Amino acid sequence: MPTDEITVNLLLKIMNNSLEVMKANEKYLTHLDAEIGDADHGINMVRGFSLVKNRLSSLTNPNIGTILNTVGMSLLESVGGAAGPLYGMFYIKGSEPTRGKTEINKKDLAALLEAGLKGIQTIGGGAVPGEKTMVDALDPAVKAVKESINNDGITFMMALEKATEAAKEGMKKTIPLIAKKGRASYLGERSIGHQDPGATSSYLLLQTMLDTLNGKIGLEVTKFGTDGSIIEEMYI
Repeated sequence: MPTDEITVNLLLKIMNNSLEVMKANEKYLTHLDAEIGDADHGINMVRGFSLVKNRLSSLTNPNIGTILNTVGMSLLESVGGAAGPLYGMFYIKGSEPTRGKTEINKKDLAALLEAGLKGIQTIGGGAVPGEKTMVDALDPAVKAVKESINNDGITFMMALEKATEAAKEGMKKTIPLIAKKGRASYLGERSIGHQDPGATSSYLLLQTMLDTLNGKIGLEVTKFGTDGSIIEEMYI
């Protein structure tokens, strides 16, 4: 059932579902990365979240912060390329505002997403929207949640829906951009016309959070365009 908070058990379920979503989209994400990267993003994300599942299963009485920090350290250790440090730092820094908490509300969600985004920007060369990175998906998502904090008419679920939609739109906007960061930047204008893989996995992970809270697992991209744009997706 839809909820107005994320509990420890729900967060653990979100992380387990994230592995299933990465598995379902492994070939898609790797295809995106083959166009402008090292052709391993999907493979790396599956490896990372497989370790996440293993490490989380061994925790005893964890809180939200402990879970997020464990996720971050696992990804940092196991995910290759630039995604490992970036996603690792996202979850590690996101854990800081949630230390000791056993559930998080709308305000907490905004705090952890913003802290995570700043962590990415710190180690990612100060990436900002418009440079064809995961920041293009995460920055508008953070803004969407922050805008909802003081609006009592916007529930937790509504805020998360807005964030997920904002991330999806940000992901789409990476297609016509020239990459300014990471390996894709070496391609210059040849990076135009391809959807960024990091922005795509960021959207999928936020969507998985929303889907889990709605009693589902997540989405699999079943059809996409030559530019990587999502044409069709279905629940797994």
